[in-house]
Amino acid sequence: MPDPRITRLADVLVNYSVAIQPGDWVLVRGGVPALPLLTEVVRQVTRAGGHATVQLSHDAFTEAFLKEASDAQLAWVSPVEKLMLNEVDALISVRAVENTRALSGIDPAKQRAAQIARRELMETYMRRSAEGTLRWVGTQFPCEAYAQEADMSLSEYEDFVYGATFCDKEDPVAEWNRVHEEQQRLVEWLKGKKEVVVKGPNADLRLSIEGRTFINSDGHHNMPSGEIFTGPVEDSVNGWVRFTYPAISGGREVEGVELRFENGKVVEAHARKNEEYLLSQLDSDPGARFLGEFAVGTNYGITRFTKSILFDEKIGGSIHMAVGAGYPETGSKNKSSIHWDFICDMRDDSEIWVDGEL
Repeated sequence: MPDPRITRLADVLVNYSVAIQPGDWVLVRGGVPALPLLTEVVRQVTRAGGHATVQLSHDAFTEAFLKEASDAQLAWVSPVEKLMLNEVDALISVRAVENTRALSGIDPAKQRAAQIARRELMETYMRRSAEGTLRWVGTQFPCEAYAQEADMSLSEYEDFVYGATFCDKEDPVAEWNRVHEEQQRLVEWLKGKKEVVVKGPNADLRLSIEGRTFINSDGHHNMPSGEIFTGPVEDSVNGWVRFTYPAISGGREVEGVELRFENGKVVEAHARKNEEYLLSQLDSDPGARFLGEFAVGTNYGITRFTKSILFDEKIGGSIHMAVGAGYPETGSKNKSSIHWDFICDMRDDSEIWVDGEL
């Protein structure tokens, strides 16, 4: 018998997050270590009348490809992937790795080339999501690698993950409905607002949200969730921000990131660790130096940093910003091959002003 929390999580993903209906074509993709959850997801999709196609990934596959690929191979995108992203009704993604640093020895230029090649897929995914023709959700399976990153035992990390997703409770959906109602009050209040000012020891930033929409992230796209987010007006961001938590991308941990913006663009970027990698990502394409997302974390049940963006960006009392591609449903027009989140803790001596209101 699987852990009942795994069964509950699969049920939430299939029947709440993407609400599978009879006849839906569902792409289920995830890392090999997530096999217990992926199996339950396939079971739940089938029970709901959907048709599951499973796509497995592994650190070793990606490492082997990036090490050996020629420029032409890096630029090639599978027509099967194009077909699926254009045609599936729903996408359920489960992150799981054996080694979070498996790609740390890969040339950043090769990683960037592969990202640029896949930009078309990202744009298709974001466009269909905004249109409502693709329902999607992403989660993370509690495995040894993530537990080690979080400085926890596996059992402690499992408790953390299932607690954050409410799958330690008998009725997780009731909890997510409560989150939706609480966050919707904030979203309604923000309608029609024009300017956000962030001030504190780690930020002095001003940006426009005029004409943009805040999205209530309530477990339908991220599991767990607990944030409201928008896409700031592209040329409106001015000031600086120092991100208090490391950002992890491509197997690298980038620490002490500080960005300075002028008229929306990152004109200065520094990091205490892996600055060269940070700069290489910001130079991926023109849109990579502009913000695609500004968000406020509302999940006060997530109280510790775990080096996993899915959880860390939801920490109550934090903000996060993503350079690169924005979500069209927010009104964002920014396009890029990257979408990279950075987190800033706002719980001490920091303020967020909206149209002059604290």
